[in-house]
Amino acid sequence: MQSNLDLTSIPAQSVFICMPGEPVGKGRAKAVSMGGFIRMYTPKKTVEYEDMVREEARITMKAGRYEAFSGPVELKLQIFLPIPISYTKRKKEEARAQLMVPTKKPDFDNVVKAVCDAFNGIVWNDDTQVVDCHITKRFGEEPCVIAIITALNLKSC
Repeated sequence: MQSNLDLTSIPAQSVFICMPGEPVGKGRAKAVSMGGFIRMYTPKKTVEYEDMVREEARITMKAGRYEAFSGPVELKLQIFLPIPISYTKRKKEEARAQLMVPTKKPDFDNVVKAVCDAFNGIVWNDDTQVVDCHITKRFGEEPCVIAIITALNLKSC
């Protein structure tokens, strides 16, 4: 995986979680009429992605014997999308060197929503605890999302 992330610079009160696979943005709730009633549901692709993210978070938190964060946190999210097969050799090299960035779906904010919702009750009590967020979206050899969650020494109300 190609990343500009320096793991030696991760603060002590931080958790690093890598979610492999192509990032998926949270899909809008869908509605279906059944027996005269409207039923709302989350798209299957979103449910499957959030389940995978939730499982990666559980594994990481358990392996590191981490407790869910209870106070304010900072979230750093690196989103790596696959380099399109259709790109020319030159475009692929530019993408690998991060001279070209993906300005296509999924939208970064929808990926953040999916990850934050999946982390609820595992990494933190609730995603309302995220008070600082830094997001990058790039191409990568191996598509994934990398999350670094850091406890902030700030008071909450």
